[in-house]
Amino acid sequence: VLLLHGTGASTHSWRDLMPLLARTMTVIAPDLPGHGFTSGRPAGGLTLDGIAAAVGDLMEGLECRPHLVVGHSAGAAIAMQCALGGRSSAPIVGLNPAIMPFAGLAAQLAPALARVLFLNPLMPRIFARTARVPGQTAQFLRRSTGSQIDAVGLRCYETLFGNAAHCRGVLEMMANWDLAALSRSLPQMANPLLLIHSEGDRAIPLDSVRQAASLLPDCRLEILARLGHLTHEEDPQQVARLILAYAQDHIQREGAAP
Repeated sequence: VLLLHGTGASTHSWRDLMPLLARTMTVIAPDLPGHGFTSGRPAGGLTLDGIAAAVGDLMEGLECRPHLVVGHSAGAAIAMQCALGGRSSAPIVGLNPAIMPFAGLAAQLAPALARVLFLNPLMPRIFARTARVPGQTAQFLRRSTGSQIDAVGLRCYETLFGNAAHCRGVLEMMANWDLAALSRSLPQMANPLLLIHSEGDRAIPLDSVRQAASLLPDCRLEILARLGHLTHEEDPQQVARLILAYAQDHIQREGAAP
């Protein structure tokens, strides 16, 4: 199983889910380009297709063909772009998936604002300095995601957000992110999908996920109560059960174990 984290996160976000999946599956979880403590950049830049191509190159370099791809938030969009580009035929699990353009003026202005901030070389340092102020990261996560995560997770995000290079990569990715083309391609998606969303998600509107599910030819939607955008960090046990059941279902459907 290949795990693809979302914008602003890193491999650390899978810290509690990975061991649960690794009991029965081999888990590969890279940091996306521009995120975490990576270096370099993909040839196509930090665009949806550029990052999807980089993920495809990584799998080719590892000589690995995943039997399941799990993407959180923007990671779900990357997984779908890999599928649409012919880089993966595996079933996809999208956790709190960011795969549709959001309605509203604020959502429309977000990429333009990110471009302005990215062009200012001081902004990543300012963001990183702000993240080092005690309590700021926890407040930001609660306000923007609706999730309550544990102290270990908060320390990981504090370290991550305190890294100016990571902040620069996040801003560049947001500035170049365009979901309009992806949303138009959803009816052509051949891969089976399970979308898992939560009622308390403050980052991704539930209506947008319902709309995406209605466009996808082979899609099931699970809606979880109470949880926020970081569902897999809040309740890894429940998410693991859903992922493993979905994987087992497709193994049986194909008639052979991987």
